[in-house]
Amino acid sequence: MADVPALPPADVYVLGERHDNPDHHRAQAALIARIAPTALAFEMLTPAQAARIGPDTARDAALGARLGWEASGWPDFAMYLPVFQASDAPVVGAGGDDPRDLSAFALDAPLPGAEQAEREAEQMAAHCDALPEDLLPRFVASQRERDARLAAATLEALAEHGAPVVLVAGNGHARTDRGVPYMIRQAAPDVRVIAVIQGEGEELPPGDVQLTSEAPERGDPCDAFR
Repeated sequence: MADVPALPPADVYVLGERHDNPDHHRAQAALIARIAPTALAFEMLTPAQAARIGPDTARDAALGARLGWEASGWPDFAMYLPVFQASDAPVVGAGGDDPRDLSAFALDAPLPGAEQAEREAEQMAAHCDALPEDLLPRFVASQRERDARLAAATLEALAEHGAPVVLVAGNGHARTDRGVPYMIRQAAPDVRVIAVIQGEGEELPPGDVQLTSEAPERGDPCDAFR
C-alpha cells in the first residue's frame, strides 16, 4: 500500500490497467484496500458471471473456474486474483451486452469531425494498421457504446450500494476525456469520479492520477495480424 498514492474523495473510482501487467493489478488491489468500496465492478465480467459470486463465495484460486475465466479471453486469472481479494464488497459485472438504458449518453450524436478522425486513427494503430478503413467508424461506435455500458453499470451499482464504487477497466475506458469518467459526467454531472491510468513509461491518456510500472515480457501483439 505504500507504493500507491492516497486518492481524493470520490463517489466512483475508475482504476485503469494494461490487462497483462501484473504490477497494474497489484496496484489496483492496494488502491481498492484503501478505498474500501461498497461495490467492485469489472469490465471483465458479465452480470451472469458476477452473480456466481455470493457473500460466502471464497475469493481464492478456484474462483477463476467458477467464473469460466479461462474461456473469456482475458489474461491469466492469477493476475486478477489480488484484485478480487482486496475487498469483500459485492462484485458487479459491468461487461457483456446485456440490455441497458444508454439514452443518457447521447450515443446517437455524431462526434466532431476532427475527433472522429483521431479516434479512427487510434483504432487503426491499436489494430496494427490491419483494419479495412471502412470498418473504423464501426469500431469507434463500438468503443463509445462500451464506455457507456460500463458507465451505466457503474452508476447502477452506485445507486444500489452507495459510494464509493470501484470500476476495474482498461486504460482506454478509464481515460477522462472520452471514456467512462466522461460518460458519467454526461449522465450524472454531480457524481465525483477519480480515474487512475497505469502505464509502462509511455505517454498516457488523460487521467486524474497516472502510475507507471515496469513492462512485463510480452511478444509482439501485431503477430496476430500477420
